[in-house]
Amino acid sequence: MRWALVKVSLAVTTMVVLAFAVPLGLVIREMARDRAFSNAEREAAAVAPALSITTDRDQLERVVAAAGSDAGMAVHIPAGEGQRALELGRQRAADQDIAAVRRLGRASTTGVPGGSTLLQPVALSTGEIAVVEVYVPESEVTNGVGTAWAVLAGVGLALVVGSVAVADRLGVRMVLPARRLVEGARELGEGKLGARVPEEGPSELRLAAAAFNSMADQVVQLLANERELAADLSHRLRTPLTVLRLNTASLGEGPAAEQTRTAVAQLEREVDTIIRTAREAKPQTAAAGPGAGCDAAEVVRERMAFWSALAEDEGRKWRVAGAERPVRIPVARADLAAALDALLGNVFRHTPEGTAFAVDVHNAEDAVIVLVSDAGPGIPDPEAAMARGRGSGSDGSTGLGLDIVRRLAESTGGDVRIGSSVLGGTEVRIWIQLDGRAPSRAGHRQLRRRRRGRPTTASGPT
Repeated sequence: MRWALVKVSLAVTTMVVLAFAVPLGLVIREMARDRAFSNAEREAAAVAPALSITTDRDQLERVVAAAGSDAGMAVHIPAGEGQRALELGRQRAADQDIAAVRRLGRASTTGVPGGSTLLQPVALSTGEIAVVEVYVPESEVTNGVGTAWAVLAGVGLALVVGSVAVADRLGVRMVLPARRLVEGARELGEGKLGARVPEEGPSELRLAAAAFNSMADQVVQLLANERELAADLSHRLRTPLTVLRLNTASLGEGPAAEQTRTAVAQLEREVDTIIRTAREAKPQTAAAGPGAGCDAAEVVRERMAFWSALAEDEGRKWRVAGAERPVRIPVARADLAAALDALLGNVFRHTPEGTAFAVDVHNAEDAVIVLVSDAGPGIPDPEAAMARGRGSGSDGSTGLGLDIVRRLAESTGGDVRIGSSVLGGTEVRIWIQLDGRAPSRAGHRQLRRRRRGRPTTASGPT
């Protein structure tokens, strides 16, 4: 918009300047010409009184010299009764032009090499017509025209530059609020809920900024309401959790009892975390800074140690590969643990007892891939399983577990895919991008090659 205003102003001002400057320049040239011939007429008029009195050569030469233009003036006196023709000065006009002026009795101008001449008829006392010829050089006709044209060009250029500068300032006044509106919308889309737009600029943009700020306030209010609702719903879970914790005290000793008490304690901590997070005044929408994240290998080992006890109770074979060395990822430790728990919980929930499962960690140059696979019946419709809120149809299945995993991967620029595992069942692949770019097909092909050629190491019973 800014450059469009500048271009329109440049075009309009240029046309206006040309419309006025060109005719004015022509007028100035004509005025200079008229001034030069007016001076020639005055010089010719200064000689006319002497011609009407005498035709003596010496006297006429003194008069011409007194006029100060003897080099450019000539006097043509025809022959009369008792006198002969007299020529003073240098003749430049043609004889026929002089004769025509003498015959018609009117002044005339004619072109000659280097300029023009003014032929002025003067009546003598004898009744004859003398012609005074005044030479007007071209330099005198165009004297001052070039300077005047240069001044006109400078004024026109100044007008064009001034109009462009004014249009640019007006464009900035219009474009700057629009850019602020765009930046505010982008910041709000990135999760910066405090983004607001100054209500400045033209009335239309002020109204748009006011509407944007009102919308942002409503979004903040809606999110606050959702946080309060989540906190209230989470708080309602405290009562059944308290009953479970009291009941676990009567389970006695043993691996299953200890595992149950650990699960209840962890569930209480998760509920407390949800309540505290929901009650925070500001949502955590900022991206993780440098150095933030966790060691994916450590989290995998920790969660597999937790689920291994239940796996032994159900007779499941399991293994871990690629978790021997540290693998840094730009994901919070709690988020990765929640994603792994969601996937491993699905394995235990939706596959028969005794079904084997595995977790593999692959560390590529620009991404980390976590694979959770099992030897169960598989997922008939992976797309429906990835849709938020859709479960498998069995009791306790809401479909939110895979959505948690998907949002974790997409927060880094990665993705989640469901396929068939080498164990014969389902394989969920979490692609965690390290540089924030979307995963490429070349990266997927590299992953397949590395999986075919990479040895695996077991970290549990097989």
